[in-house]
Amino acid sequence: MTTFRAGLIQTNVSNEMAENVAFVRDQARLARDAGADFIMTPENTGLIGANRTETLAKAEIEESHAMLAACRAVARETGAWFLLGSIHVRVPGEEQIRNRSYLIDGTGGVVASYDKIHMFDVQLAGGESYRESSTFNPGEKAVLAETPWGTLGMTICYDLRFPYLYRDLAHAGATMLSIPSSFTVPTGQAHWHVLMRARAIETGCFVFAPAQVGTHKGSNRKTYGHSIVVAPWGEVLADAGGEKAGFVIAEIDLGKVAEARKMVPSLTHDRSYAAPLLHKAALAKAAE
Repeated sequence: MTTFRAGLIQTNVSNEMAENVAFVRDQARLARDAGADFIMTPENTGLIGANRTETLAKAEIEESHAMLAACRAVARETGAWFLLGSIHVRVPGEEQIRNRSYLIDGTGGVVASYDKIHMFDVQLAGGESYRESSTFNPGEKAVLAETPWGTLGMTICYDLRFPYLYRDLAHAGATMLSIPSSFTVPTGQAHWHVLMRARAIETGCFVFAPAQVGTHKGSNRKTYGHSIVVAPWGEVLADAGGEKAGFVIAEIDLGKVAEARKMVPSLTHDRSYAAPLLHKAALAKAAE
């Protein structure tokens, strides 16, 4: 089976888990009713905390995490596959927490999980500051998982800016890439669409990027939205916009992966090369 419908849920989560669970459950049912076979949510689906202290305090262990349990239950109820974009997971013995994504099958079973590798530690020009490494322990391994339609490479948000990760996933067999996100407004306006399209084009993969949107109650954080599906040739198949929460549906034909890779077979053209060296002789001579 190479065709299916992808449903991306765009959320505006608060710092209260229960109301976020209710919203995701309702939207997932609606997306399934609209024909979605594979339903996906953004990064931080469980909650966005007001600060580091609250985020750490509200993180739950995997076995009793309310959002994970809800998504597994919805998958069992609807029969749809589910990508829980990410939740905050407490790991026994670790002071900090994990930003973890889950792939769930149509029976509610967890097929795979992925811990975000790259930490968003930045100071933006407008004064926004983020230091994920002070709250989260980074992941240490790339993850591929089989779905009924093809192989999924799992990533999260800031990973988007590290193209070698996506090339490695494609070389290892990925035909689809998940990039659930909570992009800031300034970086989203500048880079979101072009980077998502670039990752699809470079790898010849479908890209699925469900996203957070709007001003978040309890934290005042603002996110860019524009949950997006990109085809392997770079076409945008769905875009949820930057105004409100909800969901979008896209028709996926994985036959397009082979077509794109045949037209530009760059994944077969990698070559080894020596590390770059800085040649200073000409500069030194010019300074004489």
